[in-house]
Amino acid sequence: MRNLIWFVAGAIALAIIVGGGGLIFLKAGANGFSARAQPSALEHFAARQARALALSTGARDRTNPVADSPEILADARSHWADHCAACHSNNGSGDAEMGRHLYPPAPDMRQADTQNLTDGELFYIIQNGIRLTGMPSWGSGTSRDEQDSWKLVRFIRHLPNLTADEEREMKDLNPKSPDEMKEEQEERDFLNGSQSDEHTKNGDQSNERRHPHQH
Repeated sequence: MRNLIWFVAGAIALAIIVGGGGLIFLKAGANGFSARAQPSALEHFAARQARALALSTGARDRTNPVADSPEILADARSHWADHCAACHSNNGSGDAEMGRHLYPPAPDMRQADTQNLTDGELFYIIQNGIRLTGMPSWGSGTSRDEQDSWKLVRFIRHLPNLTADEEREMKDLNPKSPDEMKEEQEERDFLNGSQSDEHTKNGDQSNERRHPHQH
């Protein structure tokens, strides 16, 4: 009986998604498929249902084998800054250039839609991605890779309490484009040059005091 209920619920959800997809295509016929538009409420609903249906049996019930600790969070924070922040931003808000331009845009992972997912669901999404969205699969099948994903689940839980100091630390770990690296190097060269000029100027003044010009 329970299996029948799940089957019927799945069939209804699938019908809603298919029907919603038809409406989306009809709308697109008039407006095109530009990713600049904001997803409709129907698309948001269809995406959430598709995410739920994509989870494998038992994924929701998996528990995180990685203990919560400052060391684990620090490791996950570095991983997030290097691999995830380009779309999700350091604080999980999704307010990053790439994240804003995805369709649908990257979600604010500090909010209930993400935080109410189980650890098993978050792990599955990190490992397998979500079809028809910008979320790729990051799983490689290795135990080390799984450990990294479970650590990221711990960090996602921490996102609503992320501190300003942690964000500043993460900014230094974000990947830099060639233009950004060039700009930072120019700033360092400018500051080093200014400090060098100041040092030389102070040295000349000190030397002038020790050896005043004789007339």
